[in-house]
Amino acid sequence: MTATYAPIITSLLDNDLYKFTMLQAMLHQFPQTHGVYRFRCRNNKDTSYPLADIQQDLEQQIDSLCELRFLPDELEYLRSLRFIRSDFVDYLELFKLKRRFITVSTDDKGRLSIDIEGPMIQAMFFEVFVLAIVNELYFNALSSESVIAEGQHRLDEKVALLHQYAGEQKKNGQDKPPFIVADFGTRRRFSRRWQAHVVETLYKAEPKIVSGTSNVYLAKQLGMTPIGTMAHEFMQAFQALDVRLRDSQKAALESWVHEYRGDLGIALTDVVGMDAFLRDFDLYFAKLFDGLRHDSGDPYIWGDKAIAHYEKLKIDPKTKILTFSDGLNLGKAWELHQYFKDRIRTSFGIGTNLTNDMGITPINIVLKLVECNGQPVAKLSDSPGKTMINNDTYLAYLRQVFEVDEPE
Repeated sequence: MTATYAPIITSLLDNDLYKFTMLQAMLHQFPQTHGVYRFRCRNNKDTSYPLADIQQDLEQQIDSLCELRFLPDELEYLRSLRFIRSDFVDYLELFKLKRRFITVSTDDKGRLSIDIEGPMIQAMFFEVFVLAIVNELYFNALSSESVIAEGQHRLDEKVALLHQYAGEQKKNGQDKPPFIVADFGTRRRFSRRWQAHVVETLYKAEPKIVSGTSNVYLAKQLGMTPIGTMAHEFMQAFQALDVRLRDSQKAALESWVHEYRGDLGIALTDVVGMDAFLRDFDLYFAKLFDGLRHDSGDPYIWGDKAIAHYEKLKIDPKTKILTFSDGLNLGKAWELHQYFKDRIRTSFGIGTNLTNDMGITPINIVLKLVECNGQPVAKLSDSPGKTMINNDTYLAYLRQVFEVDEPE
C-alpha cells in the first residue's frame, strides 16, 4: 500500500454540520478547553487487510488537509445560515487545521492508531475528515468495476423503494406527518465522489423524502438542507468543565440553548443513557427543545419512553420530533415511521447504508473524545459496545453518579 493519492478532502465544508455548530458554541463559551481523541476500529478482525497498511498515505492526506482554508464562497454560504454568527465566520476565515495536533502510528499489534490532542476548537474539527480519509484509502484498494456496479444496483433498489414509499404516502392523503430521510454518511462513505453520487441521485428521485444531508459541502452544492445539531463529544465535554458531574447534562443543554436561542433544537439522549437523560430533561428543556435524537439501544423502546415522558409533562408529543440515526436503512426507517407517525413526528439520518452499501463489509471506525481538560470523559451508551474509555474507575463513578446499572 504505497500508492500516493490525490487529496481526498478538497474543501473544509466537506464536513458534518454538527462540527460547525459545536465548534461555534465551544469558541464562544469555552475556547480554552483541551481535548484528547482516540481512534478505534470496532471490527478490526474483519477487515480485508490491516488498516496499518494505509499509514503512509494517511499521513500524506492529513498533510494535505492541514493546508486547506475556507474559500470566500464557502464563508458566504455559512453566513447565509441564520444560526451561524458573523463573528464565527470571521474566525473561520482565518482557520487552518494544525498538523501538530494529530499523530498517526501503529501499535504493538500492528493496528492503526490515530491520536488527536489539542484545543477543542481545533481538535474536534479533525474527526469527520480523518474518518472519511481512512475509509476512502481502505476501500480504494478493494474497489473494482464489479464493486461499483453492485453499488449502483443497490442504489437503484433504494430509488425504487423511495418511489414506493412516496406512493404509499400519497394514498388517501396519508403524507402527514411526512417520511423524512437525511444523509448522515460522510464519515463512513465509500468515497467522496460516491457519496455525492448517492445523495444527488436520491435527492433528485424523491426530494420531499431525501431533502437533507449532514454534509455541508453537498448541501451547498445541491441546494439541500444542511442537517445537524450536537454530537456526544459536546455533552461529554461538560463532564470535565466547571460544573458538578451530576449537572453536566443540564449544563450542556443550557449552553446549547444560550448559543442557539431556539434553533437546532434536537437533543442527543444517550451520553449517559436514555433513562438518566430523561431525569434531567425536565419541563423547561422539553419545551425549549424541538425533539430528541436516538443513537443507540432499541429504537422502539426509546421512542415509547420519549412519548411517555412528553405526556407525563403534559406536552402533546405531536408537537415534537424524534430523529433516529443508529444503524438504519430505508426499510428500518420506514417501519419506525409507521410505528410512531400517529403519535409523534419522525425523521431519520442514515449513514453507512446510503454511502457505503457496495457489497463489501464496511469498517466500523470511530474517533472519540476520551479526555477533556486532563480528565477522563465517557458516554454510557444504550448499546454497551459503543462505550469507549480506558479508565474503568471513572466509568464506574459515572455509572454511580447517574444511577446507570452495569450491562449484563
